[in-house]
Amino acid sequence: MNKLLIVTTVPATIDAFLFPYVHYFRTKGWQVDAMAQGISTNTNCLEAFDRVWEVEWSRNPLQLQNLMVAPQQIRQVVEQEGYDLVHVHTPVAAFVTRYALKNLRKRGQPKVIYTAHGFHFYRGGKLLKNAAFLSLEKLAGAWTDYLIVINREDEAAAKRYQIVPDERLRYTPGIGVDCDRYSSKFVSDSEIQMVRQELGLAPNAPLFLSIAELNPGKRHQDILQALAQLRRSDVHLALAGTGPQQAKLQQLAFQLGIAEQIHFLGYRRDIPALIRASVATVLASEREGLPRSIMESLCLETPAIGTKIRGIQDLLAEGCGLLVKVGDVKGLTEAMAHILDRPEEVKLMGQRGKERMNEYELQKIIEMYEQLYAEALGQKIVEVKTPA
Repeated sequence: MNKLLIVTTVPATIDAFLFPYVHYFRTKGWQVDAMAQGISTNTNCLEAFDRVWEVEWSRNPLQLQNLMVAPQQIRQVVEQEGYDLVHVHTPVAAFVTRYALKNLRKRGQPKVIYTAHGFHFYRGGKLLKNAAFLSLEKLAGAWTDYLIVINREDEAAAKRYQIVPDERLRYTPGIGVDCDRYSSKFVSDSEIQMVRQELGLAPNAPLFLSIAELNPGKRHQDILQALAQLRRSDVHLALAGTGPQQAKLQQLAFQLGIAEQIHFLGYRRDIPALIRASVATVLASEREGLPRSIMESLCLETPAIGTKIRGIQDLLAEGCGLLVKVGDVKGLTEAMAHILDRPEEVKLMGQRGKERMNEYELQKIIEMYEQLYAEALGQKIVEVKTPA
């Protein structure tokens, strides 16, 4: 029996992205375990995995305490269980786990795979911060059997800086999106109507939607300012997500005179219906890996407005959406007006976006992982067509 340990900083990453992989490999007869801080109280993880393990660390990648207790906990579990593969996600888990296992790897087991959901150094980032995180990635690259990147900017950076040798670098189109789940045919008119009724929208009132944690890096304030500059009282904006910026954003909405047009939705489980009820989704972030919210929007043929940054550009290039510079409020306003004023063009944009999502389909990415796992274990490799 092959034994796989999945490691993330917190269980939320598993909740958001990894359960389909867990289910797939367990149905193949694998033992699949997980390690994260707080995982032992996560009901979904307790049901999904064979075993779960707690680990003590902070989400802050610069906390030195991450290297004091966690490495010993990780080594103990991995030695005790004899895992064939350890697959790590998220920066803190990735660095600390690879550091903890760097000597065990020299014995040939386990093989360590890291999926970078977006390097903490990136084009447009602060110079000193970029230099620090690049140094950490290069250091940890020596403790890595395979590095998976999910956007083209990170792929180019990994090659440019030789984070790992090219033969140990893999590109996959994201972490996978279930195109069947996010299909317009599975969202009924009644579900769309329920959303609009909940928000108190008039029958013809356009709704924009932003799906993102309410934190400074997502730059929700730019979207609010753009809506104010649009000067159309019939247009509404819904923000799906929670986070520390909510009070400030609510205050800004009042200051801009658009409070009645803004809807703070909190955490939602009806994302497909919300997207289908909207004329477009908007993501104004300064940093992303490959945003799931835009992928879901494109699957549902709802156009997206995004910033010209890593990951978003991969998804919205070639007429699959509208791109603006980070912090360009005027550009956001013009993009929103474009969506409202050119319905036929926008419809074609949605169709192109849906076609692009075929490349990012979840099952294709799972098959790429299966191929890589087989290679890492020295087993027969499943033939999977890799994106050009």
